[in-house]
Amino acid sequence: MTKIPDDRLFSENHLWVKKDKKKIVKIGITDYFHLKNLEIIDIDLPEEEEEFEKDEIFGSIETVEEVFDLVMPISGKVIAVNEKVLEDTDILNDDPYDEGWLLKVQMNNPSELEELLPPEDYESKYFEELEEVISEKLIEEEE
Repeated sequence: MTKIPDDRLFSENHLWVKKDKKKIVKIGITDYFHLKNLEIIDIDLPEEEEEFEKDEIFGSIETVEEVFDLVMPISGKVIAVNEKVLEDTDILNDDPYDEGWLLKVQMNNPSELEELLPPEDYESKYFEELEEVISEKLIEEEE
């Protein structure tokens, strides 16, 4: 089981936010998809200079089973896109917390960070969801 990094904040949509500089953050996905055995096969990300409001959809992740919307955890302007993950989605499956970052965003409102979950709260929620998924799979297998 992967350790949730304690140097960042988390959204309920399984994204992490890590402060890079004063008003700059990196955003990425957690290993939620990996732990649910959902192999990521494609990702759609915005262009640099695009602006998004908090809770606005900024892209999507496609797994073998379904497509998930990526929901912006903070409002701001995209200043960098990790081209490596667009070319090789295996990075997202293997190393979502470091090499697999998605975007660098210049925040419009740094106080929005206070609305995100600290690692221990995300971890609690995260494992509750995974337990539900595991339970559902066990029930399906029994039927």
